[in-house]
Amino acid sequence: MAAAHDEHAGPPAPELARLAELHGVATSYSPAPDRTVPVPASAVVAALAALGVDADGPDAVRAALADRERELRARLLPPTLVQWAGAEPPTALADLPAGTRLQVRTEDGEDRETAAGLPLGVHRLTALAPDGRTATAHLVVAPDRLPAPPGRSYGLLVQLYSLLSRRSWGMGDLGDLAELAGWAGRTAGAGFVQVNPLHAAVPGAPTDPSPYRPSSRRFPDPVHLRVEDVPEFPYAEDQDRLRGLLERADRLRATVLDKGALIDRDAVWELKREALEIVLRVPLPPGRQAAYDAFRAAHGQALEDHATWYALAEIHGSDWHGWPAGLRDPRSAETARARTDLADRVAFHARLAWLTDGQLRAAQRAAREAGMPVGIVHDLAVGVHPGGADAWAQQDVFAAGTSIGAPPDAFNARGQDWGLPPWRPDRLAACGHAPYRDLLRALFRYAGALRIDHVMGLFRLWWVPQGSPPTEGTYVRYDADAMLALLALEATRAGAVVIGEDLGTVEPGVRETLQRRGLLGTSVLWFERDWEGDGHPLPPERWRADCLATATTHDLPPTAARLTGEHVDLRDRLGLLTRPAVEERAEATADAAEWLALLGSLGLLDLTAAGPPGSDEEEEIRAVHRFLLRTPARLIGVWLPDGVGDRRPQNLPGTWDQYPNWRLPIADHDGRPVPLEELVASQRLRGLLEVLREGKTP
Repeated sequence: MAAAHDEHAGPPAPELARLAELHGVATSYSPAPDRTVPVPASAVVAALAALGVDADGPDAVRAALADRERELRARLLPPTLVQWAGAEPPTALADLPAGTRLQVRTEDGEDRETAAGLPLGVHRLTALAPDGRTATAHLVVAPDRLPAPPGRSYGLLVQLYSLLSRRSWGMGDLGDLAELAGWAGRTAGAGFVQVNPLHAAVPGAPTDPSPYRPSSRRFPDPVHLRVEDVPEFPYAEDQDRLRGLLERADRLRATVLDKGALIDRDAVWELKREALEIVLRVPLPPGRQAAYDAFRAAHGQALEDHATWYALAEIHGSDWHGWPAGLRDPRSAETARARTDLADRVAFHARLAWLTDGQLRAAQRAAREAGMPVGIVHDLAVGVHPGGADAWAQQDVFAAGTSIGAPPDAFNARGQDWGLPPWRPDRLAACGHAPYRDLLRALFRYAGALRIDHVMGLFRLWWVPQGSPPTEGTYVRYDADAMLALLALEATRAGAVVIGEDLGTVEPGVRETLQRRGLLGTSVLWFERDWEGDGHPLPPERWRADCLATATTHDLPPTAARLTGEHVDLRDRLGLLTRPAVEERAEATADAAEWLALLGSLGLLDLTAAGPPGSDEEEEIRAVHRFLLRTPARLIGVWLPDGVGDRRPQNLPGTWDQYPNWRLPIADHDGRPVPLEELVASQRLRGLLEVLREGKTP
C-alpha cells in the first residue's frame, strides 16, 4: 500500500491525466488567472473510483483508458442531448452516419420520425444507424432563456426560523411567512421575500440546525407547519391534549421572545409532532382526499421512499449506513416488508409532506395576492446529508466515498469540506438528469423564484475523497448545458425567476453563460470593488444589472455590525482571527469609511453631520440601500434584521459550538428579540423600506 500511496502523491501521469479528462475529472485548477495548481494523483484516482473507474496503478489506468476510448468511438449518441429553442440542432445529431433513422417518443407519448420541431420537454430519442448500431438518448428541448423578473422590485431576505410571531411555536413558521409577505406586499410595496432552504431536516436530537445540510431537498420540513392552520385541526377529538400542547408552545415561544433563549428546533418539532399525530387521525373530506391522492400520484416512488426513510429512522436511527444490512437498500425485499409493516408511519410522513407543501403554496398565494410580482424566493441547498433520505433513496446517483467542498482560496487556505455527497454526473446523464429535474419540479410548485446556492455546481464541483483534507480534492465536471436546459424548462413552466449564488471564485465563462441564459447573479455591496483596477468600491453604474443586489447575507455580518466594526470584535472573542485584532479593526474601519465616503460623494449621505462610521447607523444603513437603488440591479434585497439594527450574523462560518448558528431570533440593536408584530410596527424598519419603495424605479 505504501508504494501505491507514493505513486499517487504527485501530479497525475500522462495516461492518468488523459483518462481523467475523458471522465470530466480535473488534474489542475486555476484559483487566479495567472496561477495553475496541479491536484494530487490520489485525488484523481479517488474521483475516478467514485465514478466506477479503476485507476489504481499503471495497468489499471491503461485498461480503463482503452475501455473508455473504445466506448466513445463506438457511441452513436451521448446519453443526454440539448436543443435550445431557436438554435442549431445538437452537434451529435449532425455527426450521425448518413442514412441514420431517428425515432422520437415525446414527453407526451407521441411518436415522431424526426427531431425537428419538437415541443418543449424531455423526449426519448432512438438512432438506428445503417451498420446496425442503435442508441437511445434523452433530448431536452428548452427555451432559450429563463423567465426575467417582471420589472424592477425590492424584497426582504429573512431566515424563516428567526421570524417568530406571537402565534408561532418557538420558531418562525409558514403562517408567519404568509403574514410577512402579505404585509410587505400591501403596505411596503415589496416584490418578494427570500427565505433560507426549507428542505426536510435529518431527525434526531440534537438536530443539525443548518438548513444547508438537509435530509431531503425534494420534500419540505414539516417543522415549519402552522399546526392550527391544518384544516383538520378543529375536528381533532383530543382537544384537551391539544390545548395542553398549545400552552407548552406558548411557554416555549416566551422563553425565546421574552427570556432570551435560543431557538430550539428539536423542542418545537417534538410539540408539533405530538399535535400532528392527533390531528392526522381526522379523516380527510372528499375534496382534500382527492388532492392528497393527486399529490401522492405526482410524487410517486420518491414520496414513498422519503416517507419510508423517516419511518425507518424512527426505529433504527437517522443514518441509514448503520441500519440492518437489508434495510440499507431501498429496493430490497427487507425494505419492502418494512414498508408494509410500517404502513401507518409511512402514511404519516407522506401526509406531512403534503400538508407542508400546501402551506408553502398558500404562502406564495398570499404573496401574489398582496401584489408581489415575484413572491416567495426559495433557496436550493447545494447538497444533502450523507445519512439522510435522499442519499438513501438515490444511492445509484450519488458518488460513494467522497464529499463536496471548495479548494483553498484567499479566504480559506485550508479549503472546505461540506460533508455532502455529490451526484455522479455519469449516472445523472444516463437517466436524463431525472433526480435533478424532479427536484426542480417539486420546488417550483410553490416558488415564485428560486435561489441556487453555489450555482457554480451546475458546471463543476470540488470532490474531496473520504479521509483526505480539502486541499487534496479535485474538480469533477457536470453537463452544465443539460443542467441549465432543464432549469430553463422547469422555470419557464412555473413562470419563476432563478437567482444564482455566484459569490467567491468562479470559473471563467460561467457568469457569462448564466447571464446568457437569464439567471440572475448575486452581488453583495462589500465585495463589489474594482478588483482588476484600483481596488476601490465599484461605483453604482458599473454594477451588473442581472443580479440580486444586497448589503449582506446570512453568512455575513449585519450592516450595523459591519459599519461599527463589531463583527471584528465578535470574531476576536471567538479566536477566529488569523492576524492581530488591531490590524483587523483598522482594515474594517478603513473599509467602512471608504464606502461611506463614496455614499457621501454621491449625495446619498450627509457627511457634514456624520461622525465616525456607525455613529448614525440608521441613516448610514438607509444610505447603503439608496446606493443599491442607484445600481442597475433588477432585484434589491433588504436583510430584514438590518431594519431593526440587529448586530449578530445568523451563521458565522468556521464555528460549530462556539456560536449559536441558525438559532437566533431577529433582535434589535440591544439584542432584544423582536416578534413579527413589533417588527412590522417598527418605525426604523418602515423608514428603511420607505427608501426602497420610493426609489425602486431607476
